[in-house]
Amino acid sequence: MPDFAAPLDQLIQELKRLPGIGQKSAQRIAFHILRTSEENVRRLVEALAEVKTGLVLCEKCNNITDRAICHICGDETRDHSVICVVEEPHNILPVETTRQFHGIYHVLHGTISPLRGIGPEQLKLHNLLQRIGEGDAQEIILATNPTVEGEATAAYLARLLKPLGLRVSRIAMGIPVGSDLEFADEVTMTKSMENRREM
Repeated sequence: MPDFAAPLDQLIQELKRLPGIGQKSAQRIAFHILRTSEENVRRLVEALAEVKTGLVLCEKCNNITDRAICHICGDETRDHSVICVVEEPHNILPVETTRQFHGIYHVLHGTISPLRGIGPEQLKLHNLLQRIGEGDAQEIILATNPTVEGEATAAYLARLLKPLGLRVSRIAMGIPVGSDLEFADEVTMTKSMENRREM
């Protein structure tokens, strides 16, 4: 491996920490940054800093937002009686791209995984139960990933929520088992939402 000047090598090492970025990609990005104008680099640095300092979790659904209540929870035209539960904020996008779901979301920020020491108490469930307690919710759609952890989390939530008198459904398995929602195409995601089943 060639020796780079220390600042360039440090940048390459930091870029390699990003998901999907290996040594060669990190080098290409680092050299692109080196060639670009100082103004472009400044905007990139500011955007990175703003992501860490300017974003918070929505008080209602735990989605990433730049205000107390995210734009989805604050949208009165959406159906607040249907809540789609997802694992992570990036799982909202595949559902939204179908343009078929008009309810609201709840983000767990993880799944139950005993092997990693993650139980229900580590998930963001408190405000979901609070929203249900307010009486608007009628259906909960469990849209966790079709992985072992996602299925375990969906089963736990179904057992927790069914006694509350809600309709609890699970997205259909149009999404390949072992995959993540972020990789689902629009048609597959649409079919999964249409063919959800009650748990």
